[in-house]
Amino acid sequence: MTDIRVLVVEDEPLLAEAHKAYTERVPGFVVVGVAHTAREATAALRQRGGTGIDLVLLDFRLPDLHGLDVCRALRAAGSSVDVLAVTSARDLAVVRTAVSLGVTHYLLKPFTFAAFRDKLERYADYRRQALAEGEVAAQHEVDQMFATLRGAARHTLPKGLDEQTLHRVLSALGGGTGRSAAEVGRETGISRVTARRYLEYLVTSDRAVRAPRYGTPGRPEFEYRPR
Repeated sequence: MTDIRVLVVEDEPLLAEAHKAYTERVPGFVVVGVAHTAREATAALRQRGGTGIDLVLLDFRLPDLHGLDVCRALRAAGSSVDVLAVTSARDLAVVRTAVSLGVTHYLLKPFTFAAFRDKLERYADYRRQALAEGEVAAQHEVDQMFATLRGAARHTLPKGLDEQTLHRVLSALGGGTGRSAAEVGRETGISRVTARRYLEYLVTSDRAVRAPRYGTPGRPEFEYRPR
């Protein structure tokens, strides 16, 4: 399968560049355009005749038009381009409308690269199945396509780690300043050893970075920052 061609639609220039960089870190995806308004997005889609873009990463809170209205315009024009909502909109009515308009995924800001990558990889798997020729042989093949797109996240925690504690550790790192395992442990109420296990998991899953902390007495110490 050829690279999946992506249009990034985001009004904040720094976020647009970040989403572009994230997308191009995922194998099999290429960004073919960046738009900062609904008008620019519509023009880019029209210019490519609806065939040069496979996926739109769409922010809903655009300065000239709501992202849902962009989706409505696409569907009214007969466009079948897929849309991945990348938005801070948490209103359930917005989510329901997005589903009814065929939005394939809904990713809430702020998010980690791991969560972003998971959405794109799931979409790529779904697209490979959707573009296969012929007919499905049985119900389970249809179920598999929907499960590929809508199923639970692939990145399950290692044995002994739990989501609630992981969220506490992430929250402790939220300030952006480097924190040691001992500091995170004190803030979250867990031991230094346990905090280090969670922090190392965040590093291996590309959600945090580790660096030596210099100028402290005794044995070398590491500090962690969110990616």
